[in-house]
Amino acid sequence: TVVALLGLGLMAAEALLARGIAVDLFDAMPSLGRKFLMAGKGGLNLTNAEPLDDFLDNFGDARAHVEPALRRFSPQALRDWAQGLGIETFVGTSGRVFPTDFKAAPLLRAWLRRLRAAGLIVHVRHRWEGWNNDGVLIFSTPHGETYVNAAATVLALGGASWPSLGSDGTWAPVLRAKAVDINPLRPANCGFDTPWSEHFRTRFA
Repeated sequence: TVVALLGLGLMAAEALLARGIAVDLFDAMPSLGRKFLMAGKGGLNLTNAEPLDDFLDNFGDARAHVEPALRRFSPQALRDWAQGLGIETFVGTSGRVFPTDFKAAPLLRAWLRRLRAAGLIVHVRHRWEGWNNDGVLIFSTPHGETYVNAAATVLALGGASWPSLGSDGTWAPVLRAKAVDINPLRPANCGFDTPWSEHFRTRFA
């Protein structure tokens, strides 16, 4: 059994289940995919339909790092994957790809149905607290601590960008205690100042 911890972890679970590996997925929240559903409020931009080499160029210096994965699972492959779940997509005028209904919930429901049919076992309200001295996983639950002895563990932990949705970064000190090197968490967004005209500020600010 492979354990996918916290976060979404669903894509890792799907890849493992497709290879006949039993997967238990643990999430600290009461339900799965909360940040995924939040993304749906913005229309759920899934990918971009521009030529793959142009798409890869957008990653700048990080291209070499992400290119092997994106060539194995390209933007078109992602659209095909969504279609396999019964979700049609379209290309907007910007080249961005969205579900035709701009909603995340139907895609997530269809995905979870397929994963559960493939054997995924889901455990919600299980917050990972690390390992005990025997290497057994420790989870805090509403009913107290529980322990899981897994053959392998996949960490899908998210960042620290949205604590109310589960991305609270509480995993960082747990891994540091095991001498895992972790870069300090920092914002990935950016902002800028610009001298908007009084007309623009009055009407649109």
